[in-house]
Amino acid sequence: MAARDLSVLVGVILIIVMLVIPMPPVLLSLFILVNISLALMVALVAMNTTDALEFSIFPSLLLLLTLFRLGLNVSTTRSILSEAEAGGVVSTFGTFVTGNSPLVGFVIFAILVIIQFLVITKGAERVSEVAARFTLDAMPGKQMSIDADLNAGLISEVQAKERREKIENEADFHGAMDGASKFVKGDAIAGIIIVLINIIFGLIIGMTQKGMGFGEAINTYTKLTVGDGLTSQIPALLISTATGIVVTRVNSEGNLGSDVTKQLFRYPKLLYIAGATMLLLGLTPIPIFITTFIGLAMIGAGYAMSRSEETIEETVADEEEEMESSDMQSPENVVNLISTDPIEFEFGYALIPLADANQGGDLLDRIVMIRRQLAIELGLVIPVVRIRDNIQLNPNEYRLKVKGNQVASGELLLDHYLAMSPGGEDDAIEGIDTQEPAFGLPAKWITEETKEDAEMFGYTVVDPPSVVSTHITEIIKQHAHMLLGRQETKQLIDHLQESYPILVEEVTPDPLNTGEIQKVLAKLLRENVSIKNLPVIFETLADFGKMTNDTELLAEYVRQSLSTQITNQFVQDRDSLKVLTVSGKVEKTVAEHIQQTEHGSYLALDPDSQQAIVQSVAQQVEQLSLQEDTPIVLCSPAVRMYIKQLLERFLPQVAVLSYNELEPSVEVQSVGVVNI
Repeated sequence: MAARDLSVLVGVILIIVMLVIPMPPVLLSLFILVNISLALMVALVAMNTTDALEFSIFPSLLLLLTLFRLGLNVSTTRSILSEAEAGGVVSTFGTFVTGNSPLVGFVIFAILVIIQFLVITKGAERVSEVAARFTLDAMPGKQMSIDADLNAGLISEVQAKERREKIENEADFHGAMDGASKFVKGDAIAGIIIVLINIIFGLIIGMTQKGMGFGEAINTYTKLTVGDGLTSQIPALLISTATGIVVTRVNSEGNLGSDVTKQLFRYPKLLYIAGATMLLLGLTPIPIFITTFIGLAMIGAGYAMSRSEETIEETVADEEEEMESSDMQSPENVVNLISTDPIEFEFGYALIPLADANQGGDLLDRIVMIRRQLAIELGLVIPVVRIRDNIQLNPNEYRLKVKGNQVASGELLLDHYLAMSPGGEDDAIEGIDTQEPAFGLPAKWITEETKEDAEMFGYTVVDPPSVVSTHITEIIKQHAHMLLGRQETKQLIDHLQESYPILVEEVTPDPLNTGEIQKVLAKLLRENVSIKNLPVIFETLADFGKMTNDTELLAEYVRQSLSTQITNQFVQDRDSLKVLTVSGKVEKTVAEHIQQTEHGSYLALDPDSQQAIVQSVAQQVEQLSLQEDTPIVLCSPAVRMYIKQLLERFLPQVAVLSYNELEPSVEVQSVGVVNI
């Protein structure tokens, strides 16, 4: 244990000892001076902090100093009542203040106690209580502000985490200060009671046990009591002042001294007015030399500050010009122009209310929910979506970019609703014909007056924010594999290593590096397979990674390990799974045209055969779509990835599964055969 830590523990133990064991006067004097020094140090630190959290230990320190002061009070009271002596420091303070009149000294002490108790302590307690309540009430709004900045790309995940921690620390600090301020109030009350005890019982003990006369007793014990009270109330006053400074402090870049001088004397012209007023007071019976001195001093200070302000403004202007010139010439200024955001959402000026919270827009909150939803569904932390308006777009147009490339666009009418008919083309209601952007379904933009009629006719009616949110969600799902890079993969690996360190060590960096793992995970995401179950994925990679480093083949092994997940994804609440089975002839043809190379394998099938397979699938998928069934092609594990590669370019929405990817308990119903 460090010496500093040990010293604090020993100090607390000594305080407890002081409450029980009598202390010699010399030691009491030493501890009293230590108490005054500590209180002065706390007050100076409180004045020089720029943020309340810089002095976060203050509530606990307040308790320890209060306990120390009470321990001294008990020790000095014991010494005063038993020996009529409390050390040189107490006697000196008592003699200096009371002089030849104990009554005057007692009055001065009483005034000091009243100032501390009714003014400083009472005010600090009230401010602590209000600050704690307001801080707790403001926490939800501050959290939402952080989420909004994070989604807008103004801050990073690390910065958001730091700001959230700061908000939590502020709430804890002000809550602790609310309770700690009660220590100060209780200490002031205890000081008053101890003074009364010292005087009353001192008189009784002095006159009955020590044979003193009334005058001698009142003179002796009043001096000692006033001295004892001053040695405890002066540190208490400093601590109370420090408490008030800490709880009333507003975060700034400077300490209390710099802020007071900067803000109080911000307007030099006001010093001229104040100085002139003081000079006019010299015309009254007030001594003219005093008013003249103060007035001229204020006018001189105002003139000096005016000259200093002009110099500072000229210096700042010159520095800004130099910075602008250097920024334009620096290579960093050009480097920043070539950086791209992972996801960008741009919109025309008519769609600004979507993202403006002051106009009721909740797009930022919706994107927060989208990122959380996709993290749960896909197991991937979606990067921050940068939102910005673009005057080059049409007023109602928006577009979505992934890695700097436009991947989707659409138009919204904010004063309309999007109505989608369950029966395809339908003229039951009037509206502006359009297409639902996420799934390409025919739809209409209708007015609010037509909304109820549309719902009665069975239309699905959606507001514009929901339309764009759904579109963003689907586009991110489709391009999730592009958002997973090596850096993101490394973060997933590090997160998994916290819970499964042995499993991660068996997979990476040998036999698979981060890039190879990223390709496997991206392959899964490309076919809309969630990578949330990383332990199962890494178990499979640990088993087969030593046999092959072909990422395509490893992805097939992983898919088979995730058979339960894939089965639940496609079966859901249905009794059976309707599929298109691949004929043996097609599978044989595909298998015979697989070419093996040192970089992996690929399908080398002639164009006519490829076209025949694609047309066969397309015809049957169209029939299934009319029956509102999800198109699924089922084949053997050996050819699954090659058939998927063949169909992906022409029919990307068609899912291709192998027999090993379905649970044995699933009832499979073949509704067609893929043939040449």
